[in-house]
Amino acid sequence: MKSYEHDGLDLEDGKTRKPGGDKPTLRKIPNQALLSGLAYCVSSCSMILVNKFVLSSYNFNAGIFLMLYQNLVSVIIVMALSLMGLITTEPLTLRLMKVWFPVNVIFVGMLITSMFSLKYINVAMVTVLKNVTNVITAVGEMYLFNKHHDNRVWLALFLMIISAVSGGITDLSFNAVGYAWQIANCFLTASYSLTLRKTMDTAKQVTQSGNLNEFSMVLLNNTLSLPLGLILSIAFNEVDYLYNTPLLRLPSFWMVMTLSGLLGLAISFTSMWFLHQTGATTYSLVGSLNKIPLSIAGIVLFHVPTSLQNSASILFGLVAGVVFARAKMREKS
Repeated sequence: MKSYEHDGLDLEDGKTRKPGGDKPTLRKIPNQALLSGLAYCVSSCSMILVNKFVLSSYNFNAGIFLMLYQNLVSVIIVMALSLMGLITTEPLTLRLMKVWFPVNVIFVGMLITSMFSLKYINVAMVTVLKNVTNVITAVGEMYLFNKHHDNRVWLALFLMIISAVSGGITDLSFNAVGYAWQIANCFLTASYSLTLRKTMDTAKQVTQSGNLNEFSMVLLNNTLSLPLGLILSIAFNEVDYLYNTPLLRLPSFWMVMTLSGLLGLAISFTSMWFLHQTGATTYSLVGSLNKIPLSIAGIVLFHVPTSLQNSASILFGLVAGVVFARAKMREKS
């Protein structure tokens, strides 16, 4: 659902994008930077807004099932494209799945907590609170990998904390349950980011080609999430709710859920396209700027009650995100 950057890895809505390293074979279309950037922004914003619509406007109380269905749609489409020879994916061997399973557990937890928080918190505040993930990731990098950041990065992270705290205090629709789920999501997303690189390096050693491209990771993550998601759906007693809810008898509801699954996969495809047309620097900055129209759209479309103080806190957090992206760029350069 928003974008997190860690050593060249961008995490958004549970999808993994690699600015560098192993890349799947895609035909580079010249002079398409603007179109690819627009497609990425639209798919990224739309995914969050559609999820919010399903969970809040429809009042759908089975977030795990929604994640399960979205991931199933992604698996079916990626497998179909692979069978048609349009993309290449690694075979899902038992050795590969064993290596990937621990990080997949974190991946599933990240998606589920994101669904639960989005149900109770407005889109703008979710976007601002997700900045806390960058703080946790930076601290984790320092203690786990002895990686040090310059003062500009820490300043941006401090601004993010201030905006998150002030935003929570001034949030007119504050919901303690939603904030608890979002805090859990921040820790899980940071954990996913911190463990992903090492897991990817290990996974490459057990693949047939010695590589692990974007499509293979989408297929691997989503396939492994299906049985785990099913178990959790049963454990959270969603089966009884799904059996009794009239929503599953509405064709329009299934269309919206399918759209959310397509948008989730579209984020992976459009982000790769955008990266091929531009670069990691532009991609990271656009991802941060993209949160501004997303927050505005979330407030307007869902008629979120707000105040001048809360709006200022949200804007402050969004600006802090842009400052952080620029500070990370300068740090790497």
